[in-house]
Amino acid sequence: MIGHAWGWLRDTIGAVYELGRLAVLTKFRFRGPYWQWRIETAFGRGYPSSRRETLHRLLEYARWMHRMRRMSRR
Repeated sequence: MIGHAWGWLRDTIGAVYELGRLAVLTKFRFRGPYWQWRIETAFGRGYPSSRRETLHRLLEYARWMHRMRRMSRR
């Protein structure tokens, strides 16, 4: 149980880092081409109905991105 919680916390911290990194790389242009493409591929036509759900999905994506980048460094 503790190992799972630690993994989730590590992935969440890494996810926040990855989102910050992406924001810097895209010069904080959240309405720019990259972010528009990312939103379209993530949500398609059905954008989440609440901010909470949007945040949940965004963090889920960022955790996945963090895990993929960690695997590529090994």
